[in-house]
This record gives sequence, C-alpha cells and structure tokens, in this order.
Amino acid sequence: MKSRICIIGAGPSGITTLKNLKDKNLEVVVYDRNQDVGGNWIFSEDISHSSVFETTHIISSKTLSQYEDFTFDDFDRTVADYPSHDELRGYFQAYAKHFDIYPYIEFGTTVKYCKRVNDRKWEITILQKGKERKEEFTDLVVCNGHHSVPRIPKYIGEFTGEFLHSHVYKKAAPFANKKVLVIGGGNSACDVAVETSRVSEKTAISWRRGYRIIPKFFFGLPSDIIGARSAWLPVKIRSWFNDKLLGIMLGKNKLYGLPEVKTKFGETHPTINDELLYKIRHGKVHPKVDIEKLDGKTVYFKDGTKEDYDVIIACTGYVLKHSFFDSSFIDYSNGPVPLYLKMFHEEFHNLFFVGMFQPLGCIWPGSELQSKVLANYLTGDWKMPSNIKKLCLREITHPHYKQINTPRHTITVDYHKFRRSLLKQLPKNWISKTSNNISKNAS
Repeated sequence: MKSRICIIGAGPSGITTLKNLKDKNLEVVVYDRNQDVGGNWIFSEDISHSSVFETTHIISSKTLSQYEDFTFDDFDRTVADYPSHDELRGYFQAYAKHFDIYPYIEFGTTVKYCKRVNDRKWEITILQKGKERKEEFTDLVVCNGHHSVPRIPKYIGEFTGEFLHSHVYKKAAPFANKKVLVIGGGNSACDVAVETSRVSEKTAISWRRGYRIIPKFFFGLPSDIIGARSAWLPVKIRSWFNDKLLGIMLGKNKLYGLPEVKTKFGETHPTINDELLYKIRHGKVHPKVDIEKLDGKTVYFKDGTKEDYDVIIACTGYVLKHSFFDSSFIDYSNGPVPLYLKMFHEEFHNLFFVGMFQPLGCIWPGSELQSKVLANYLTGDWKMPSNIKKLCLREITHPHYKQINTPRHTITVDYHKFRRSLLKQLPKNWISKTSNNISKNAS
C-alpha cells in the first residue's frame, strides 16, 4: 500500500505537521471536529468544545510562541507581547492559508476509533455529517492535544450548589453576584479566580499546596525572554537562579496568605499570572487551603474553617486520554509516557504523537520541530535509532525536571533543552518559509 497518512486534529500541532509532511510530497488527510483550524484557540461558548475563555491570552510571549516557518512578524507585526486567543486564531488560520493546507483537512469530522492492523495498515472509523465510515492509512499521527477530558476532583460529602469544571467555563458574566470557590493553583484556576472576582459577590481560591506565581514581565521584558537568556546554563543552576530572582521580585507566598512553595523550581508547573496576587492584596480574591469535605452549600477546609458558596469551579486539569484507542492498546492516563522525543513509540512504528508534551513554555514551536523530524523519518531521510526501546525508557528515567508524582507531570519538558534535542535530528537548513510543493499538489 502506498503511504497514506492520517493526522488527527487541525490545531497548532496538526497544521504544522500537515505542512511539513506535504513539504515532502506525502499523501496526507487531516480530520478535525471543528469548522476551521486552531483547535482550542477557537473561542466558542459551546460547552462541548474545549475552547479558551473569553478573556484568554497566551502565557508565553510571542517571541517564544511562533513557528519559525511563519513568524508573528510574517503574520502581523502589531501583535501583542502576549497575544489574545483571537490573535492566535488569526495567526493559525493565516498559517494554513499561507501554506495552502486547507484542501487536505476534512472539518466537522470526529475520529471514533483507530485500529492498528499491522505495520503498514490502520483502519480509522470516522463520523462525518452523521454517517460513519472506515478509511485505511499506512501511518497515524495523533495531534489532538491533551486538554479535552476533564479531571474531576472527589471529596467527602456532596455539594448542592453549582459544581463545574473549567472545561465548561467560558466567561465570568454568569457568576455575577454569586459566591464562587475556585479549586486549583494552575494557570486556568488563577485566571478564573481573577475574572470571576470582577463580577462575583465573593471569590475564593483553594490550594492544596504552594504554587509559584510568575509575573508575565521582568524588568520590562516578557519573563520567558529573561528566562531564555540563561538557557545556556544547566537546568539545576538555571532553576536555582530563577527561584532566587522570583523571590526578590515577589517575596514569599505567606505574604499573600497563600501556602508556601515546598518544591524546587521545575518540580511542579509554575503559574504565569500578573493579577492574582494584586487581587488577593486588594481583597478581591480570598485564599483558602485544601478542602476537607462538602455538605450542601457549605465547604469545610482543612484548617478548620468553613464557608458557604453558590458555585465551585474545579480547575483541576485534564486526563491524558485518547478515546479513539482501546485502553488495552494505548493508555497514558495514569502512568509514564515512554515515547522517544515525546513522539516515537518503542514498538508501533507507524504511530506517532506530535504536541503531546508540556513544556515550561509554548508547545507548537516544539511541534513544528517534531513534525520535521517525522517528515524526514517517513521519507527515509532520518533513521529511527536501533536502540529505540532503551531511548523510550530513558525518557522516563531521565526527565528534564524531577517533578512530583502526579498525572499532570508525566509529559513535562524543558522548552530550551527539548528544542535542542530536536534540532540535533535536523539539518541546519531546516527552516522552510515557503512550500512550492503544496500549491502544485493542491491544483
């Protein structure tokens, strides 16, 4: 069977994978359930769509959040340092138009089931316009992201108010004049707490442990740009330096009534937010410790306090799940993820994952590099190492950061170190600003 490649997802990782495979004249089909490219960056109030919030801006700066083949300057030089979801949607759609990849994407299509028949055959079941059908491919590339299956926390007792996950939170307006409790200390939790505090009667935020809050700017520059200037240092030294700098800039968490951080820099995901600490010190967001139990609308906390709330919004992350695979075949929801370069499986050499990693930074610049390595592999220009099983194991035993043992921290990479490891697999002239092959094949 002639090579025919299926890509699941036309988000930021999917479109760069499509572009780079088409650069190699490979036959590719992309399935996406949305009606345009952009994935989660297409804002929608439809709760079935895992989109961004109404007010979301990216938490990494545009300089470190762009494709090298099509930069933000190629798109629009006036884009903000931290682009909004609308600017990002426009950027991804401009990328797709620039490289003429729309003809290869089938929108409004849900991938229901993927069956690996052998090393040269996949049977993909899709749902399109209400009808199911099966398609055959030689290779499968998974680019559907890892923010679609909510992780719901469990507590003793029952809450009789409104309980929702941030998956269905879209904007603050519905929570006007209500007492809101936000659970979590990650980026979504802090954003939701800040936004609801503008309209609610009261907003509180519950943390089970201390989190680092990193401002978006240091010394007038985006914080990740400052961090990049020390990227040449070993991770341990760089982490120590960043921790000291953060302490000087903000002080300790206890000054804001928040639990102290007990982990080293990098052992948990830092939270990028400029407004939470401001809102806490202005009495608009109220810090609370972890929850002990629920009873009606009353929430009991582990420090012995209790309080009534109308709404609980759980910003507790997502399960790393691929519902189109049998769990007996692939299941990364609870355990480690043994993939070489976070993309190559040790056994199934016609299955690939692009964008299934969590950098301390932005995902899609790494996805762009992954997809170029993949394109070279599929055309024979890059050879998979003979010791692939050992390399997959090393991904688990030698992580960039020794993070705490939770499901959220199984796919973390250091942005700069991961980028360097991918660049080692590519020729020096890897940047491809134009793609003449695409126009030829699309005509």
